[in-house]
Amino acid sequence: MSDIIQLLPDHVANQIAAGEVVQRPASVVKELLENAIDANATEIKLIIKDAGKTLVQVIDNGKGMSVTDARLSFERHATSKIKAAEDLFQLNTKGFRGEALASIAAIAHVELKSKQDQDDLGTAIVIEGSDVKSQEVSVTPTGTSVAVKHLFFNIPARRNFLKSDTVELRHITDEFHRVALAHPNIAFAFYHNGSDLFNVPQENYRQRVVHIFGSKTNEKLVPVEEETEVLKISGFVGKPNFSKKTKSEQFFFVNQRFVKSPYLNHAIKSAFEGLLKEGYHPSYFLNLTVDPKSIDINIHPTKTEIKFDDEHTLYAILRSAVKHSLGQFNIAPVLDFEHQSSLNTPYDYKDKKASTPAIEVDRSFNPFADETRVKQKATSQNTRFKSAPTASWDGLYAGLESNENDLQSDFSQVTFESEAKDASIFNDSAIETTKTTFQLQQKYIVSTLKSGMLVVDQNRAHQRVLYENFLKHITIKEATSQQLLFPLQLHFTPNETKIIDDLKADLEHTGFVFSELTEKEITITGVPVGVPESEVSIILEQLISDVENDVPDTNFSAADLLAKSMAKSLAIKNGQSLNSTEQEHMVNSLFACKEPNVSPTNRPTFITMAVDDIEKKFM
Repeated sequence: MSDIIQLLPDHVANQIAAGEVVQRPASVVKELLENAIDANATEIKLIIKDAGKTLVQVIDNGKGMSVTDARLSFERHATSKIKAAEDLFQLNTKGFRGEALASIAAIAHVELKSKQDQDDLGTAIVIEGSDVKSQEVSVTPTGTSVAVKHLFFNIPARRNFLKSDTVELRHITDEFHRVALAHPNIAFAFYHNGSDLFNVPQENYRQRVVHIFGSKTNEKLVPVEEETEVLKISGFVGKPNFSKKTKSEQFFFVNQRFVKSPYLNHAIKSAFEGLLKEGYHPSYFLNLTVDPKSIDINIHPTKTEIKFDDEHTLYAILRSAVKHSLGQFNIAPVLDFEHQSSLNTPYDYKDKKASTPAIEVDRSFNPFADETRVKQKATSQNTRFKSAPTASWDGLYAGLESNENDLQSDFSQVTFESEAKDASIFNDSAIETTKTTFQLQQKYIVSTLKSGMLVVDQNRAHQRVLYENFLKHITIKEATSQQLLFPLQLHFTPNETKIIDDLKADLEHTGFVFSELTEKEITITGVPVGVPESEVSIILEQLISDVENDVPDTNFSAADLLAKSMAKSLAIKNGQSLNSTEQEHMVNSLFACKEPNVSPTNRPTFITMAVDDIEKKFM
């Protein structure tokens, strides 16, 4: 039998590695930005076309590469960051695996231009699918420029799995936020299809947060500062009244590297315990500085996961630091143990000794004496009232210029007020009231059928009813709106405002009326009929979250996504009590829909149980 194990060619190995390193255009953005930071750049430009599908280019003014380094950088496991295995526990750079450029070059067209400061000319390299097409001398400024074109050109299946431009641009923006927030000492510029999305100069951390998330963010921030032998914490947390239903403003940076840590996130949530509404998440922008020897970053190629030597200590320090900041700035309620001056002993009495109070007893006190007098007084008043002569009718109407006979005839028709009696055609006993539905656990509506029993999930059923109703209004563009007495002003981040602006036309077809929509503020003067004013911000936050996290590719229109999101926000929640009329209306409305069997998210809305199935339970 012949040997069957063989070494894979480099270009095949690079394509396999690219599956882990490069998942979407945002992965390319992350790797190129981190390389620019490792090159000690002070200005970095990110240029995107068609959400990264056509072009991802990063230009920096770093130290650049020599001719040999420029060519070697595209080889697998070629890196300048580490030289020995021991260096993995003393990392001060973003990258160290040496896989990024090799993986990117295996699945895209890459053009690299680089020059060091001491050189007169630089190097230009063109690579297509790991195949070096050219390498020549080039006139280029100091630093490095990497242009990645036609991503996944040789892997059509991976390219087809990419989402819409809106979703992919959102992921790129998230990566840009993570890198820009971690390095406020570097100036960043972000361009998409020729438009300037972000342009942030070198600044302090608070200014960087405000520049990225909008000017209104400044009033939301509470500073957090703590330094111990184990951990140094700096950054900001958001005030509880500005919490959001999404986790879009939660950033942990460990040694200037963005990481995801559910354990540390729980420490923040526990610090906010009792201050947040149910379903809301706190905002935080925290920098953690620890000893590089106490962490392990080499877990996943994306390097967003991290392991700590002593997570419990970090948890306790982080939780107490956040609680201390919330209390220090009067965000969290605290007990006031300060001495009150009103409780002080007067100066004149400070030298006087306390005397024993004297006890005096009134032996003549009779608790029943007053009651006896009251009874006697009431009896005498009743006697006088009964013996008083009754006034005549003539005295009551003295001075009126009318005939006594007319008065008598008028008052003979006066009827005095008495208890109202409801007239009924039928006797109550003749009416047979039958309750056809009832509510189970304030979650399900149970009704009877000829063949058995019907159980309806009230939340999913209401979602289906609202979804078809909103979709109808958006499609025919004839929705009614109720005007607000006072305009409603809402504040979102520039990215969130951009999402609402893209969906503005569809939102107006559902009944929303916008008087102003800018990057800093959204003013709403009308809302759909039946939507309470207090729910507007929740609906828009849910809509933004769905656009960011859902998968609205080419098969789903913006109108469909909007209808689903609004239906999910406004649907009756489980745990809400419904009377019999509302229960019957819910069931009837559900079966009047075109697709009553499933909710907008394709989950069943009801189940049926036949009589035969019920009888089998008793066998």
